[in-house]
Amino acid sequence: MSRIIQTLALVGAMGAAACGATTRDTGAPVYTPSSTPPVAQAPAGPTEVNASARGVIPAGQELDVRLQTALSSETSTAEQRFEATTAVDVTQNGMVLIPAGSVVRGVVSSVRPAGRVDRVGSLTLSFDQMTVRGRNHPIRAMATQVFESGGIREEVGTAGAGAGIGGVLGGLIGGVKGAVLGAVIGAGGAIAATDGKDVHLPAGSVIRLRLDSPVTVR
Repeated sequence: MSRIIQTLALVGAMGAAACGATTRDTGAPVYTPSSTPPVAQAPAGPTEVNASARGVIPAGQELDVRLQTALSSETSTAEQRFEATTAVDVTQNGMVLIPAGSVVRGVVSSVRPAGRVDRVGSLTLSFDQMTVRGRNHPIRAMATQVFESGGIREEVGTAGAGAGIGGVLGGLIGGVKGAVLGAVIGAGGAIAATDGKDVHLPAGSVIRLRLDSPVTVR
């Protein structure tokens, strides 16, 4: 438990540093979260976004994407590029703004392998581009949760078909057990191990990211 608390403190400090350099747009559509408590699982159907501005996905909106290649604090390097694809359709008033399978690109902004002294491996991921129907859109987003994938066949083309999604990386506080893989995610998108090991995200892992600025895709 003491190692988990130390890890949370470390990740929180990393997140605070990352957030300090982030600026947010004003006057843009505002993300309106659901009034129900957040659930630690990926959605089973399309993600509906705020309809206050047509074709605009507001800052604060969360999207689920599936990693196309594996990432690890043991082998990944800073500035390494990677790709993911949207796990479900993103809709607005019933219209599909971002089809499932759209490519989202990101970068490993920092990495620290587990060592003999500091045994906590960590990765910080950021996302900077999305391709929708052949058009590239700049984005600014960070990871907020990571799910273990059960595989394409189990998920039947979505990010959350029943047992196809395991637990969230993190959630150790609050007694979540079973599929939790022993990691926590800080406010700055840093994914850190809690058990003295490296963080391993296999291809197919589903990452929930949060947009730091609005994206217009109309």
